[in-house]
Amino acid sequence: MMAHDIALTELERDALTELVNIGVSRAASSLRKMIGEEVLLSVPSVEIMAPQEAVRLIAQRETDELVAIQQQFEGAFSGRALLIFPQATSLDLVRAIIGTDVPPDQIAEMEQEALAETGNVILNGCLATMANMLKRSLNISLPEVVRGDGSRLLTLTQERLDSGLVLFLYINFSVRSKDIRGYIAVLMDLPSLAALKELIASFIDRVIGDGV
Repeated sequence: MMAHDIALTELERDALTELVNIGVSRAASSLRKMIGEEVLLSVPSVEIMAPQEAVRLIAQRETDELVAIQQQFEGAFSGRALLIFPQATSLDLVRAIIGTDVPPDQIAEMEQEALAETGNVILNGCLATMANMLKRSLNISLPEVVRGDGSRLLTLTQERLDSGLVLFLYINFSVRSKDIRGYIAVLMDLPSLAALKELIASFIDRVIGDGV
């Protein structure tokens, strides 16, 4: 399968961007309930690119170590979703979730669990919403916290930087009144991208059909 086989048309790209936007917005609503602060979202950027390019994009924005919560998903399409924070931001997020009354040494102990729960709420909510709108279901793994630079986070397990193209969904989110920001990335291989492309085409047909 070649890259041009899964290239999205402008209409398909717009439809996927809207699906991502709805999924992330609902996930952000869940995060807002957890921390009691407004969560601001950027317009999603949906690109099909080489893994090296995704690494370069993250490196342009973040030079420090990163922490990510990742979840594998399988079903009609498969891949890996990551919620990525600068390392220095992760403890601020944990404080926002568990409160400021907890001693610093206990916050560090609770960081892993709080990050995993945050990632599960956001990534699971986003993926489940997208799959539901595409009339499919996904099996989503338990969250795993990983640390490192962009190259390490985007090329874990059997993936390789030269293993073809990936779908890179990129969205900035920040928490009002707190110095917290992060990114969501979804990585998929070519066969899964082809399957997703077909589902998006079916989604567009249903939307257009309902509008007639």
